[in-house]
Amino acid sequence: MQVTVKLFASFRSGRFEIETLDYPPGTTVADVADALNLTHAELGIMMINNRHVKLEQVLAEGDTLALFPLLGGG
Repeated sequence: MQVTVKLFASFRSGRFEIETLDYPPGTTVADVADALNLTHAELGIMMINNRHVKLEQVLAEGDTLALFPLLGGG
């Protein structure tokens, strides 16, 4: 299935901004993060089709997954 993945901020470094990638059915947000070598601890906001999701959320054909790193500051 094809999923559009959007990376933000530091996640783009050495990767990409937006790409449509192929994943097998049953792929979760965690699976995509693992494939991109993103540790679960550095994930901040995760959204599918503009809705907040958790790591165990399963993706569907045509979904858009946006991944943001944890934000720091104060």
